[in-house]
Amino acid sequence: MKKKVQNSKFNKILSDIKSIKIQGAENVAKAGIKAFLLNPTKPAAKQILSTRPTEPLLQNAIRSIQKFTTVSKDFKDYKHKIQEQAAKKFLKNIEISHNKAIEYGASLIKNDMNIYTHCHSSTVIDILKLAKSQKKKFVVYTTEVEPLLQGRQTAKDLAKAKIKIIIAPDLAAEHSLSKCDLFLFGADAFTKTQVANKIGTSTLVRLAKIHKVPAYACGISLKYTKKITIKKRSGKEVWDERIKEIEVLNPPFDKTKLKDLTGIISEFGILKQKEFVKKARKKLINL
Repeated sequence: MKKKVQNSKFNKILSDIKSIKIQGAENVAKAGIKAFLLNPTKPAAKQILSTRPTEPLLQNAIRSIQKFTTVSKDFKDYKHKIQEQAAKKFLKNIEISHNKAIEYGASLIKNDMNIYTHCHSSTVIDILKLAKSQKKKFVVYTTEVEPLLQGRQTAKDLAKAKIKIIIAPDLAAEHSLSKCDLFLFGADAFTKTQVANKIGTSTLVRLAKIHKVPAYACGISLKYTKKITIKKRSGKEVWDERIKEIEVLNPPFDKTKLKDLTGIISEFGILKQKEFVKKARKKLINL
């Protein structure tokens, strides 16, 4: 009976991750860790990782905990306790890194700024909330973000924190961005040369450059990976129409060159590409 309950919880978490009920790379990683501890096996790990192939934070978390699976089968309980300790350590690492990153991000925000953001990033939201708690006055602009309207979730989260936010349709992005002093966006994955984030980010970075708006990717270094895998999502999320001659594309992410950014905000500070990559690689090696 206990195993059935665990399997039910495991499947529910995977379903919530896959359907984007759980949003944000850090929240996905936390949920993935929880699922793995319910079913700490190699097939289960493979299932968990398949739910979000573009999330290296999730990948790094599961692989880090999997290192502690070599204990003899005669000591299953002991092995599970070691895995739980590894999970706690990884989660603590996320928490500490996240808190440092939002402090650095909030330091960029000044009174009377207009700040642009895109999609739904827990790091960016917490940067803005921290700046608000520091009594800074600013306005946030964002897009709705088709097709799942994750921008509306950002707007709701910020409104709850009493932060003034202006939301506009995706195609009004340049109109909004041109009014802003700062562009902050989240990161699902970093590589040596690129950052992956919600579709539209690369276009917005180019627009920010045209309008001379500083653009920063915000995320912890544990999102670093060698290669970013981006898979298309179902076209039904965009348009649930069944006509043979119509193909509906639904690319969820795009890649932006790190060299095109003003900087990267992480637990290491506000850094340029080379310095961030050097520190991120070193941290993963020592994980």
